[in-house]
Amino acid sequence: MGGIDSSFAGSIPGLYERYLVPLLFQPYADEVARRVAEWKPSRVLETAAGTGVVAAAMHAAAPDADIVATDLNQAMLDVAADHIRSGKVRFQEADALDLPFDDGSFDLVVCQFGVMFFPDKVRGNAEARRVLSEGGRYLTVIWDSIDKNPGSRKLGDAVASLFPDDPPKFLERTPFGYSDRAQIEHDLLAAGFADIELETVAKRSRGGSARDVATGLCMGSPLRSEIEERDSSKLYDAVDAATAALMPLEGVMGFDAPMSAHIVTAIR
Repeated sequence: MGGIDSSFAGSIPGLYERYLVPLLFQPYADEVARRVAEWKPSRVLETAAGTGVVAAAMHAAAPDADIVATDLNQAMLDVAADHIRSGKVRFQEADALDLPFDDGSFDLVVCQFGVMFFPDKVRGNAEARRVLSEGGRYLTVIWDSIDKNPGSRKLGDAVASLFPDDPPKFLERTPFGYSDRAQIEHDLLAAGFADIELETVAKRSRGGSARDVATGLCMGSPLRSEIEERDSSKLYDAVDAATAALMPLEGVMGFDAPMSAHIVTAIR
């Protein structure tokens, strides 16, 4: 699994952790952790773990569980390992489409905002199913459409306006490009799951500033590579344009925008 859409290298992991995790990913990590606390798993695998926000939340919610957090990008795991130090959590570079674990090794597999990046989603789901024990759960969090996430929509449109002849489409294509509930269910069924529950959950992106969001997405995600491929001198112009577009979502308490994502549970 690779390509520009899954490239998180250089300064991207640090910027991702600083700006995007608290604003976009922590609210859903807390929701995952709430469910994990109810299920009380003993062996947990996380795929596409990024810089560890979900692993940290799950560890706090289920401190007795053994958690293996994996990601395709070692640079992201290095950031995670710097702020999660526990003998119950270990980090391992791994491709979610070709997991280096035996069949039935885990009773819970979690993937927050990762499936959208899989070039073969059925295969990724099937690998999660393979490493689950009988009755184990596969919990995935997948962004709803970009129109249900107006902060990302406004930012994407602002960046696109700088390149009218060849607008960057990373946000629409990948993070928000797999929002169709029927397609998600189809791909899980094709992977062998039969017991599937899908819930669309609204959250708020709160805190920081419009510039924090603009900096995070323009410089701390693969959108940066798309901008630099077109004209590297416009990277900071993109941040400025995105900041201006997001300012209507900033109030006296900081940035505040609605978010929407699907939380899917499939049982082996």
